[in-house]
Amino acid sequence: MKIGVLGAGAVGLSIAARLSSHAEVHAVARSRHADAVTRLGLRLTGLWGDGTYSFPCTTDLPEGEYDYLLITSKATQTREICETFGDRFGDAAVVSIQNGIGNEEIISEYTDNVVGAMIITGFEWRGDADINVSVIGGDAQFGLFPDGCDERVDTLVRLFEEAGIVAHKTSSIRSAIWGKTIYNAALNPLGAVMGVPYGALLNPYAWGVITGIVREAYAVADAEGIALEQPTADCYLEYLRDVQVPATFAHHSSMYQALSIGQRTEIDFINGALVTKGAAHGIPTPVNEVITRLIRFRETMGDS
Repeated sequence: MKIGVLGAGAVGLSIAARLSSHAEVHAVARSRHADAVTRLGLRLTGLWGDGTYSFPCTTDLPEGEYDYLLITSKATQTREICETFGDRFGDAAVVSIQNGIGNEEIISEYTDNVVGAMIITGFEWRGDADINVSVIGGDAQFGLFPDGCDERVDTLVRLFEEAGIVAHKTSSIRSAIWGKTIYNAALNPLGAVMGVPYGALLNPYAWGVITGIVREAYAVADAEGIALEQPTADCYLEYLRDVQVPATFAHHSSMYQALSIGQRTEIDFINGALVTKGAAHGIPTPVNEVITRLIRFRETMGDS
């Protein structure tokens, strides 16, 4: 089994490390991380176990045929990755392991072999080749995009399971991706703006904002024909409060981490995507629009 991991940051390098004992893996990362992994190996700690892994990691993808190409970058880099490596996709199943809505649609412009994925796991940098897996919010899910399963999905799920990452297949991966996006929309930007971990968002004032975000998101999902696991916004809010937030209580959001180092966030693929799709259906999304504008404002402050 030959696997390429494109846009390998904390997520991609952690996955590459775990898969490297069960397949031939090559990761493509920024030069600082590629150099560190080449010199030191990738040190992984936390909920996926502790260990140091050696696997090829460079700034480019070697020529050749791949069984799977995993895109693990931020959503803002999806098109750039497809433009750079699209001529090497070949017959590989191209798997989006990313946040937000729209990545799979972009990848579909470059290949018909698109697999969607949903992973709710928290990764924290401890060094250029040192990552801690701090949160697991649920099992990984894989499926053909926009729906269905086949042998490639079965094999990928089996490979992740062998690597110690709990996973299963779904014929409704689009629904799973929307479910994770609503989770991210509810917690990620508000935690970033306020500079607090997810547990702090149970505060009644914050929860009022989250309630507005989720109810708008459910209205948009319904207009899009998405059948979500939790059938109503109120059911999901209860699940978010009682299950998902406790499981990620001390976690700081990826947007918080991005803003703290002056990086662009994925807001346009999360709350921003809900605003765009809501407008297309004539559905008002004022709470999501405000939180999107606040994150964009914070991004401009980083630029200055």
